[in-house]
Amino acid sequence: MKMKTVTSWLAASTLIVLTGCANDGSAEAGKTQTKTGEVTTTYPLTMKNCGTDVTVKAAPQRAVTLNQSAAEILIRLGLGDRIVGSGYEIDKAPDDIAAQYKKIPILSAPGAEIKHEALLQAQPDFVYSSFASMFTPDQSGERAELHKLDVPTYLTEFDCATHQTVAGADFKLLFEEYRDLATIFDVPSAGEKLVTEQQAVIDKALAAKKIDGTPKVMWFYSTYAGTPWAAGPGGLPQHICGLVGVKNIFDDAETKWAEVSWDEVAARNPDAIILADLTRGEPNDTAQEKIDLLKKDPLTSKLDAVANNRFITIPGRYMDPSHGSVHAVPALVDGLAAIQ
Repeated sequence: MKMKTVTSWLAASTLIVLTGCANDGSAEAGKTQTKTGEVTTTYPLTMKNCGTDVTVKAAPQRAVTLNQSAAEILIRLGLGDRIVGSGYEIDKAPDDIAAQYKKIPILSAPGAEIKHEALLQAQPDFVYSSFASMFTPDQSGERAELHKLDVPTYLTEFDCATHQTVAGADFKLLFEEYRDLATIFDVPSAGEKLVTEQQAVIDKALAAKKIDGTPKVMWFYSTYAGTPWAAGPGGLPQHICGLVGVKNIFDDAETKWAEVSWDEVAARNPDAIILADLTRGEPNDTAQEKIDLLKKDPLTSKLDAVANNRFITIPGRYMDPSHGSVHAVPALVDGLAAIQ
């Protein structure tokens, strides 16, 4: 979410050429498959990402991820040793990849974005971001500028424009992101493996689902000057609601992350509140700080969800398009079962 509180195949005799489709249906991702079944990427590779033509001349060896979730995805694809820098940390890295993540140089100040100069000093041959707001002149630089420097970029299709709702925002879109990245780095099989693993997490959680009725939930990410930011439509939280069978109380918001009011929260009266537990150091970022805020406020303290401690806490990155997003499904299923 990145809201800061201060702010088909054609056979040939020896190989098969694949033309892959990116999320907007216009990629020209070249792959080849040998008789032995091994799949490799052919370069130069050209794809269209968030409406931008991206050409990768060779498998990246010096990638910079502009945020923690992007770094974690590359690590999950077995590419941790190719990341020469990252930035914008919001959570503690998962235990199973913490050691790999710790080896990555952090190029930004705590809770901040990588600046253009620091990015260039890392001499990247590829830049990957989960947030459009990081590809700006006052942050890491515009994508077009980096492309002129022969540094290809990739931006998640979930955030081609900051906070805008995304039609068809679902896990299939996230899985295509994995496949795109795996193709770019010439590890296509790793992308398929990750997709299979993540789909299994979702399937297992939904098979165990035991929820009465259609509970109303609020996805509470952060605050700005005390005003809450909550998940709206056109993002993974909304998609997860549909999978699990709950109602997002702000599914009618204009953006996928909306600045709402406590009066609106009270009027919509959620049955449970899903809290993003962030550790970037901003006010009311941690789940406990959010609970304290809700319980102290004269209005929200009277809500049934607050008075009866119907809170479901998840790492903040679970609400962003990340490897952790699928784990929000079992977290919601189990959390609702525990508090109903």
